[in-house]
Amino acid sequence: MKKFTGVMPALMTPLTEKEELNVPALKKLLDRLLGEGADGFYIGGATGECLNLRREVREALAFEAIRHVDHKKPCIIHVATPVFSDAVALAKQAEAAGADAISAIPPIFFAYDEDDIFNYYKALAEAVSIPLLVYFNPNAGVRINARFAARTFEIDNVTGIKWTSSDYFGLNMLRQLTHGEMNIINGPDEMLLMGLGAGADGGIGSTYNVMYPRIKRIYESFKAGNTADAMEAQSAANKVIDVLLSYKVIPALKVVLEKEGIPVGNASFPQKRWNAEEKEAIWQELIRAGLPVPV
Repeated sequence: MKKFTGVMPALMTPLTEKEELNVPALKKLLDRLLGEGADGFYIGGATGECLNLRREVREALAFEAIRHVDHKKPCIIHVATPVFSDAVALAKQAEAAGADAISAIPPIFFAYDEDDIFNYYKALAEAVSIPLLVYFNPNAGVRINARFAARTFEIDNVTGIKWTSSDYFGLNMLRQLTHGEMNIINGPDEMLLMGLGAGADGGIGSTYNVMYPRIKRIYESFKAGNTADAMEAQSAANKVIDVLLSYKVIPALKVVLEKEGIPVGNASFPQKRWNAEEKEAIWQELIRAGLPVPV
């Protein structure tokens, strides 16, 4: 079983005014992150605005990103969609394009019980031969506890979980229940150090798109046993994250990337959009908070 480790950006999706994929901007963003030493990419997830995008845009995103990365680093493709047959189609397309794994939030909105969710992951895992990572994000409206997550690990092809929750007791219990074998990846950017301390193998995060070296420092310092330096880097990152949270993370991150010369466009409708003056104010506030600006 292959484990994903290190810190992997939850890749932003560059969009045109008509919400088509901006391929040149995608390549520019990938090149910058690869140059900064990204350990892999989580593509088409919440940060990638997956549920707001048409299936053909998501397919283009997966294909173009995987082709451009060209197996230099692993690519995990998020495939969940309210229509299960579309999720299967996205999973198969990702595998054919060369993805290293797929991932999916649980089915949402209807009151699914644990057996329903288990069967969902089982059917999705059986549709492909590459690994599947469960994606637990309480914002999706479905709670996943450690015992149920351990149960999904019994499914062939389910090898890990993206744990985007501040329940680090649960994360640590999951590690114990699966004897350290399940590939657990921390989700909350502002608590990467806490996740690593609870037993996560690495991190996937939104803000990695704009301050990857600082995030990598948290991971590397922790692994080297230098927790003081890891905490210093986490605290510095959190000052920036605090500002991003106050403006809505995805639209604010797109402001940053636009300011840095990567034309990622607006967040998908109906997410927040700002005028030029507002964008400048957000940028300046982030700079004051310590946003590292690429040279």
